[in-house]
Amino acid sequence: MARERIIDPVASDLEESRYDLALRPASLDECIGQDRLREKIHIALTAAKQREEPIEHVLVHGPPGLGKTTIAHVIAHEMQAHLKTSSGPALVRPADLMGILTNLQSGDVLFIDEIHRLPPIVEEFIYPAMEDFRVDFTVNSGMHAKTINIPLQPFTLIGATTRAGLITAPLRARFGIQHHLDFWSPEHLQQCLRRSAGLLKVACDEEAIEALSLCSRGTPRIANRLLRRVRDYAQVHNRGQVTKEIAQAALKIEEIDALGLDRLDRAFLRALIETYRGGPAGIEAIAATLGDERDTLEDVVEPYLLQIGLVTRTRQGRCATPEAYAHLNLEPPARREPTPDEQGDCASLF
Repeated sequence: MARERIIDPVASDLEESRYDLALRPASLDECIGQDRLREKIHIALTAAKQREEPIEHVLVHGPPGLGKTTIAHVIAHEMQAHLKTSSGPALVRPADLMGILTNLQSGDVLFIDEIHRLPPIVEEFIYPAMEDFRVDFTVNSGMHAKTINIPLQPFTLIGATTRAGLITAPLRARFGIQHHLDFWSPEHLQQCLRRSAGLLKVACDEEAIEALSLCSRGTPRIANRLLRRVRDYAQVHNRGQVTKEIAQAALKIEEIDALGLDRLDRAFLRALIETYRGGPAGIEAIAATLGDERDTLEDVVEPYLLQIGLVTRTRQGRCATPEAYAHLNLEPPARREPTPDEQGDCASLF
């Protein structure tokens, strides 16, 4: 059975997707965080409306749960256009995309999630659609083959991906607006939690909101998920009133600490510290020790530990920082002089 992680930024099921949709801002004015992207989109939207044409194609990339889908919904709402959604893995053949493109009306928005997973044949098929608003469709085969040029209505393609490095250069070059989504600050997360608490009709103290923001790993989806879990706990134990003590009690049940680390995160740190003496240790060795998949550790666990400075990466492997020892209440090892190889690793970091 797969391990459930409440602090996993990926939407887990349809029920959570329904909540995400209910809490999602509809307009640009309601959006919180990502100030630079909001400014870019505001300028592009205003200019496109003045010219009475669709906004340029948009590519947003970054970790899951930061609002890539929300941006597509907001742009469609601001342009008063219809939003069509799909995903890279779902578009296997050009014919899968053909029906979507030919049904788009002028100004509509097409959102493709995980766009880096488009097959090469589909990616090449979409190039003329993005540039010239036309598609070249081949019918029959052999000596009877012929290409039909089909014009399309002007539209906006919004691509989202968590793996920007896997997007090919030709596809990336066809997006007029490109932006990397950053993790949210605690202040922006607090604004998000206040808004969500109002929509969910949850009475939440400021101290509770601050506590939840600090363990939300900079991700609004995680913040909203924690708020719903705390709301349920408060409904059972405190008549729906969410205080700091109630929030901490609910998080304790979920085994989430003040930094937003759960059992798997702490197991990663303990394996690195206790089994490998703080490192350096290879990710394969740590995965074998934990009995978990390497991809899970690299894509889900490690990024946040690197972000908050509990783990560092060198050519020789992962190393625990003094902050990791302090967080686990462990005594750091005595300092020793680095070897020439380790000095080379440190120099390569600067």
